[in-house]
Amino acid sequence: MKMNSKNVSKCMSLFTAMALCLAVTPSMLADEGMWTFDNFPSKTVASKYGFSPSQSWLDHVRLSSLRIAGGCSASFISPQGLVMTNHHCVVDCVEQLSTPKQDFVASGFAAKTVAEERKCPAFELDQLAEIRDVTKEVQGAIAGKTGDDANKALHAKQAELQQSCGSDASVRCDVVSLYHGGIYDLYRYKRYTDVRLVFAPEFAVAQFGGDPDNFNFPRFDFDIGLVRAYEGGKPVASHDYLRWSANGSKDGDLVFVSGNPGGTSRELTIAQLAFERETAFPSDIPETSEYRGELEQFVTRGPEQAREAQDQLFFVENDFKAEFGRQEALLDAQFFAGKQQEEKRLRDAVAADQKLAADASAWDDMAQIQRVRKQLFTHHVDGVFNYSSAPLRYAMTLVRAAEERAKPNTERLPEYTDQSLVHVQQVMSAHVPIYKDLEELNLALMFSQLRRDMGADDPFVRKMLGKESPEQLARRLVSGTHLDDAKVRESLYEGGQAAVAASNDPMIRFAATVNDDLLAMRKDYEARVDAPTRAAAERIAKARFAVYGASVDPDATFTARLSYGSVKGFEDAEGKFVQPYTTIEGLFHRAIGAPPYALPESWLKAKGSLNLSLPMNLSTTNDIIGGNSGSPLIDRDANVVGLIFDGNIFSLGGDYGYDAAKNRAVAVDSRALLEGLKKVYHLDHVVDEIEAGRQ
Repeated sequence: MKMNSKNVSKCMSLFTAMALCLAVTPSMLADEGMWTFDNFPSKTVASKYGFSPSQSWLDHVRLSSLRIAGGCSASFISPQGLVMTNHHCVVDCVEQLSTPKQDFVASGFAAKTVAEERKCPAFELDQLAEIRDVTKEVQGAIAGKTGDDANKALHAKQAELQQSCGSDASVRCDVVSLYHGGIYDLYRYKRYTDVRLVFAPEFAVAQFGGDPDNFNFPRFDFDIGLVRAYEGGKPVASHDYLRWSANGSKDGDLVFVSGNPGGTSRELTIAQLAFERETAFPSDIPETSEYRGELEQFVTRGPEQAREAQDQLFFVENDFKAEFGRQEALLDAQFFAGKQQEEKRLRDAVAADQKLAADASAWDDMAQIQRVRKQLFTHHVDGVFNYSSAPLRYAMTLVRAAEERAKPNTERLPEYTDQSLVHVQQVMSAHVPIYKDLEELNLALMFSQLRRDMGADDPFVRKMLGKESPEQLARRLVSGTHLDDAKVRESLYEGGQAAVAASNDPMIRFAATVNDDLLAMRKDYEARVDAPTRAAAERIAKARFAVYGASVDPDATFTARLSYGSVKGFEDAEGKFVQPYTTIEGLFHRAIGAPPYALPESWLKAKGSLNLSLPMNLSTTNDIIGGNSGSPLIDRDANVVGLIFDGNIFSLGGDYGYDAAKNRAVAVDSRALLEGLKKVYHLDHVVDEIEAGRQ
């Protein structure tokens, strides 16, 4: 499935409109912003909507909101630790709890009692408890240092600050860079690692419409997943939680989204954006498309292969459309010209201020870094090895963890500090299914793409493949490994360097063979690209602060943010107005009985009892991005009126800019959520728990 020409034309019209928006100052952009909780523009909201969130309101919403480690958002919705997020944020857990005989992804999962709730392997919920400014400490540690010395100093200071939170495994501390190094904060989280699945609907209704409807509106998805946080073997007493709205929302209502947007690139320089447009996307998009094609073929091998790869194919299709949309933004001449004008205004303001003269060259420095970045692009492959295949990821982690744990905490790689090892240990001990036929495909494709990108004569490629083809190497490693067994992984992890060195597992031996080369390439890239980029970005951030102050929200960093907006429709590319609500009746009207528009039997049977006029999905002007999936949509009383799960087609360029006329967040309506839980799934005890919280 591909983005059709109609969708492409919609994207192009968006980026033309967005170019006009860039002609105004950041503070003038209506509803734009993913704001940190300690710098929320309450006065701006009051001026436009007549409501000013108080500090107690902000604290309550922050403590009620959660981050799912791995890329999603969530929220407490009862005092007994019940957590709401999206189905696609828990689908990995659902798949891991499934078997060939009991496919919960297809059939859904519903715990009829608390005792039936099932623990999700390697699942983590983070609740932001405290924010502390550590800018002086971090910037002081790296002042005057360059390259590898700057990276070492930064990592050491980060480890020191993280460890200052103590050794309690239920506490997590992250050093967060905002404004690309302009501010550093220490975020202290309450960490929940005992998380149990309560409910997940069938994939067919959770992702109704599949790839054709993805990033589109009207929508008709029941994209919800419910889990429960436990502590000491008992449900968490969640004192801060979001109550459920009795009446939902209406057109024009003020609404907020509290979540963890993954990342935006609105503060990048033109040189950085040009690199994305001319180097990164032309490489990444064809490879994503190639992987999608491989998965589409894989799922046709049989029912078991379809079960194994269904959710992976869904996410790859999502990635392809998102990457394509971002590329279209940067290829649109008028939009890119708007970004150039935006940068020019800032640079002119800096040039006119003698106090900022020292920072005026930062943009030129950033342009020079992009030339180095392009030279090293094909050799920046460490992340690929760590994410392409589960068995290889396990092997790389075991090899590195053994080495890093022998070092002082402040000298380790960031992902192996004492704080980070809590999650590493959880992953190593998690009993999750490994599908060797799918892993073989993943590895073979990765090896093939690396050989193509780096060249067959590249020393690393020759060392990696030896005398084998990508397919032969992948088959040998996957067929011979025992790292799919959690007990084997735990034994190797606990045994440390001696156990890893003595292991004959082919995946371990392969990881050990390439590890030094990967780390050398990583170190070179971090010294020649990451460190100077950080230094130039800090100077630009300093200049931006001098011109705009804190009136501009920082780029998203997968940390807690709050956006404001209103329930609102929009005009499509043909000028037709799209209403902000769809209905349950529309869901049945759209269904045709064949994927991706086939409703599960549970919904077909329940049709006669459902209130078909209730809103199903809705659109709002809230500024969101990937990572906001699972965010609660709340009203001015902090009551749930929806559940964010997507954006419309015009939001695909939201990585680089925001258009209040077209950008829309898409949510499941709170009324449809309760209607489905009651009348389709008959989860009366869950509904009672949610509704009891209103009191």
